[in-house]
Amino acid sequence: MAGEASAEAARKSSQELSSQELEEPAPDTAAEEPEFPVLGDDRAAAFFDLDNTVMQGAALFHFGRGLYKRRFFETRDLVRFAWQQAWFRLAGVEDPEHMQDARDSALSIVKGHRVSELMSIGEEIYDEYMAERIWPGTRALAQAHLDAGQKVWLVTAAPVEIATVIARRLGLTGALGTVAESVDGVYTGKLVGEPLHGPAKAEAVRALASAEGLDLSRCAAYSDSHNDIPMLSLVGHPYAINPDTKLRRHARDSDWRLRDYRTARKAAKVGIPAAAGVGAVAGGTAAAIALHRRRR
Repeated sequence: MAGEASAEAARKSSQELSSQELEEPAPDTAAEEPEFPVLGDDRAAAFFDLDNTVMQGAALFHFGRGLYKRRFFETRDLVRFAWQQAWFRLAGVEDPEHMQDARDSALSIVKGHRVSELMSIGEEIYDEYMAERIWPGTRALAQAHLDAGQKVWLVTAAPVEIATVIARRLGLTGALGTVAESVDGVYTGKLVGEPLHGPAKAEAVRALASAEGLDLSRCAAYSDSHNDIPMLSLVGHPYAINPDTKLRRHARDSDWRLRDYRTARKAAKVGIPAAAGVGAVAGGTAAAIALHRRRR
C-alpha cells in the first residue's frame, strides 16, 4: 500500500518542466565517458533520493522547524526534531527507529489540519529553510536529465506533500513519497500503508517505470544511503551521491559512479554502472499501476 499510495500521489502531482537555468557540475573525465544522459531518450528517466542527496539534512526536520515557527506544536517537540536531525547528521545513515520516531511526531502534529493548508505552508517553508540547502551539484545532475528531455522524480520516505513542493520548486516532474491518510481533505494522523523506504522505493520505481513505458536499463538513480541499494540496483545508471560508508563500499565493489559534494571535492567516477535485478515488495507494484490509471 505504501508504494501504491506514493506512486498515485506522484503521478497526480507531476508538473511540467521549468525553464530555470541551473549550475552544471564539472566532471573530471567527461571526455572518457559516453554521453549521458542521452539526448532525446524518452524511455529513460532519473530517480533521486531526497535527504542528503538532493538536500542537506532531512526534509521532515526542516518542515518541522517551519511548523514550529507557526505554532503548530510546542518547544519540547522541536527539541525532539532537533535530536533526530543531529542523529541524522552525525550517524550519516537513516536509522529505522529514529525515522519511525520522526514520522510519528509529524503525524501527530498534522492530525486535524487540512492537506491544502499544509501544502500552502510547505511553499513558505521551502523558501525559509530548504532552498539554500539544495546541493548545487545534485541539482545540476537533475537538470541535465531535464535538458535531455527526460522525466525526473524524487523518491523519498518523506511525506509526499513535502516532496511534491520540493519537486515543483526545482522544476522536476513529480515525487514519490510516504502518504499520510486524509478524509475529506483533513489528515487523520495515520499513514496509508507503510513509509516508502528501502525495498519499497525500488518497487514503486519499478511499477512507475512500467506504467510510464520506461526502460530501467536506460534510467538513472541517485542516493546517499545504503538503504537505497535496492533502488540503485534496479537501474542501468546508479550513482552514489554523498554516500554513507556502506554505500561507498558497495558502489566501489559494483563499479558504480560516485560523487561527493560535501567537501567541495570534484566528482569521483567509479567505473561504468551496470544494471542489476532486485527483489521487491508487492505494495510498490500496485502503487505505480494505480497511479498510472488515475493519471489516465
